[in-house]
Amino acid sequence: MPHDTVIRPVQPGDLDALINLIADHAAYERATVDRENLRSALPKHIFGDAARALILVADRAGDLIGYLSAAREFSTWNAADYLHMDCLYLAPTCRGDGIGGLLMKAAARYAADHDLGWMEWQTPDWNTGAIRFYERLGAVAKSKFRFSVAVKDLSTGEPEPACLDIA
Repeated sequence: MPHDTVIRPVQPGDLDALINLIADHAAYERATVDRENLRSALPKHIFGDAARALILVADRAGDLIGYLSAAREFSTWNAADYLHMDCLYLAPTCRGDGIGGLLMKAAARYAADHDLGWMEWQTPDWNTGAIRFYERLGAVAKSKFRFSVAVKDLSTGEPEPACLDIA
C-alpha cells in the first residue's frame, strides 16, 4: 500500500481533476457524462453549508487518482439513515494498491461519525473485479434490479383518479 496517498475530502481546487475521474469512471461503465454540466452543477452539491454529497479523493503527491462519492439516504424498512455510496473509482494504474480499501474505510468512518448504521451501493454485474473487492471487505450482494426513469417522462399527463395531490 502506498504511503504517499492521502484520503481527504474534495476541495474546490480539485474540481477539474475530479470531473476527469468521473468521466473516466463513466467511460469504464460504458456511459458518458456532460463535463460542462458537472462543472456548473456539481459544486453546489459538494461544497458549502448546503452540500448534500460526500466526496472523498485519493491524492497521491498532488494528483487525484481516485474518488468515492456518497450521500445520506433513508431506509423505510429499517426506519434509519444509511450511507449510500454512488461511486468508487480508481485510475486503472492504481488498482490493487489498497487505495480502494482506504476510501471505503474513510467512508465507513464518516458513516459511523454521523450515526449511519451501514453502507449500500451497487456495481454492474459484469464488473467481477469490483464484486471480488467488495466481497473481500465482507459486503454481501443483494439481488435487485436498478431502475431509472426521467421524472418528466413519468410525471406528465393526467393523474390517475386514485392519486393523492402531493404537491
